[in-house]
Amino acid sequence: MTSSVPLTSPPFAWPHGSLDKGKVVQCALSRVCGGCGTSLGRPIAFLGTTEEVDRNAFHAPPLHEACARALRETGIAGASVVLTAGFEYVRPTADALDRRPTFVPNSIIGPA
Repeated sequence: MTSSVPLTSPPFAWPHGSLDKGKVVQCALSRVCGGCGTSLGRPIAFLGTTEEVDRNAFHAPPLHEACARALRETGIAGASVVLTAGFEYVRPTADALDRRPTFVPNSIIGPA
């Protein structure tokens, strides 16, 4: 079922046009949408580049399906939407080249 939660402007996790690290962590730990800032249900959507979809690891936080579609239209976070029933939040290790946290969907439902 698609959420009818309206996307905020600017998007919750992108308050200044780029991802805010603190908001990304808040989305992960509180299970809130990176678009509108409200509680997530299912399915959970991730928006990312083709590379992120191929490796099943995203830097943008989880979203409602409707918020992901709205963000996709803005071009702010990538072009592909993946739907899932859940995800793992992976913090970078001290020796990681990419210091951004990663979201790894599990139980992939499919593309939106």
